[in-house]
Amino acid sequence: MADYIYTMEIRLTPDQLKGVNLVQDVARAAGMTLYLTGGAIRDIISGFTIRDLDFTVQGNPLKLQKELERAGAQAVGLDEDVRTLFLVLPGNVRAEIGMAHTEHYEKAGKPPLIAPASIQEDLRRRDFTVNAMALSLNEGSRGLLLDPFNGVADIEAKLIRILHNYSFVEDPSRLIRATRFAARFHWPLEERTQQRYDSAKENNYIDHISRSAVGHEIAQMAHEDDPLNVVRALEKEGWLKVLHSHWTAAKVDTNGLSQLMKTRQQMVDLGYAPDPSPAVMYFLTAHLPEKDISDLRRQMPRKDLVEAWRDIEVRAKELAKRLTGKEAATPSRTWQLLSSARPELILFLAVTARQQAVALKVKNFLTKWRQVQQRIPLPEMTELLITPQLPEYPKIARDVFMLLLDGKLRSHTETFKFLKPFAPPPPPPPPPPKRGRGTKSAAASMASPSAPATGKKTDAAKGKGKAAALAPTVAPPAPVKIAPKPGVKAKPAKVEHKPAKPVTRPANKPAGKHHARKTPAKKGKSKKKR
Repeated sequence: MADYIYTMEIRLTPDQLKGVNLVQDVARAAGMTLYLTGGAIRDIISGFTIRDLDFTVQGNPLKLQKELERAGAQAVGLDEDVRTLFLVLPGNVRAEIGMAHTEHYEKAGKPPLIAPASIQEDLRRRDFTVNAMALSLNEGSRGLLLDPFNGVADIEAKLIRILHNYSFVEDPSRLIRATRFAARFHWPLEERTQQRYDSAKENNYIDHISRSAVGHEIAQMAHEDDPLNVVRALEKEGWLKVLHSHWTAAKVDTNGLSQLMKTRQQMVDLGYAPDPSPAVMYFLTAHLPEKDISDLRRQMPRKDLVEAWRDIEVRAKELAKRLTGKEAATPSRTWQLLSSARPELILFLAVTARQQAVALKVKNFLTKWRQVQQRIPLPEMTELLITPQLPEYPKIARDVFMLLLDGKLRSHTETFKFLKPFAPPPPPPPPPPKRGRGTKSAAASMASPSAPATGKKTDAAKGKGKAAALAPTVAPPAPVKIAPKPGVKAKPAKVEHKPAKPVTRPANKPAGKHHARKTPAKKGKSKKKR
């Protein structure tokens, strides 16, 4: 359970993860059961690019629209028939929230009968096993993966498999989708799926495709990593004419499309996240007449993509005009202008710019000036204690970069001279160590002799009083305490007991162990000895 949540968190971009949390909080506040479903789960597990987020709720998602907009999401379309809400979450994350439902087809080509259902029934009506999975985002079951048709196994086997034999009959748009997935993932159709595919194609079930399904498939082509390969695969199967009768691979600007995808990858490597879908649609339909392009736009369900596609050429021309004016008179001003522009416009302008000055500035922004950024004098800044810990550090580093771009800092001396006023003052010296009470008392005890414990002077002290007064006072050395080694118990110190009076014994009797008692001497003999 926790493994799939961990996989989701490391595979989603930070903006996508924030979007998941936003929708989760809104659905939980409304008391709705929420699941991450479809292509998002497939791409999380397979490792492919996660293009958008698909959510499914057990309830009516249209009731969540106001709360989602208050939380920062933008509603860009809806499908009232299947109760699906199309959103752009903060960070330009595409998402849609659909109602868990069943679909009953009375006849091929006719719209299905929709009815609310549980998440398990909703998974049964889907197209392929790899899309029929759901990840619970609900309290108590968060991270539980629902995979009733063993889609994880087909992802590992790299196979595209339909759920039941009538899949292509009920929804002919699945023929286009199967071809698109096979071209994107380079996965073959499972054997039984291939047979049903060939049968449906032979019987012209594609003639019963709905207009809304066509619009959905057109929009999906804008988000492919290799759209040219998908276009060729669809044309080979005859599905490109189903999307539009005049659309062929020859109508595609193949050179511009290839250059667009290379530049996009270059910008991704630099840390940008441009949305290439409007530019992709521009190049896919580059040689179609305006009337045919308008027909394609009318069929697409996401109006935000339609508007971005329609306006991208005009907005790019406006940016090009600003790049040729005073606003971009110097490299530093050009850098500031392009840094504040939308990445999608920079991407499009890098491929379509006709003016040499504009093309050169965009190219320098993506290549040459990045190398100048690496020349920021970090050793000199460190030497002057100008480190990231300083609040002014970002501004100082930016100013140095701008001066380097304009060629105003050309040597080490000039750079050091510019940075020196920003250097913080050196830290104050540490205060001198303070002497505590213990030190003073020890010094006082060493300077004066210790007094007797009882306060009474002995005879020896009285006799030696005058000599002691005349002799210089020398304090006895302080006893040295040796700390015991760790793990070893200290032995108690031996105390020597001196007898108060010396013991006398006869000279003719040596001391020994067995002389416990002393023999008293005779009085006469003792007098003679004296």
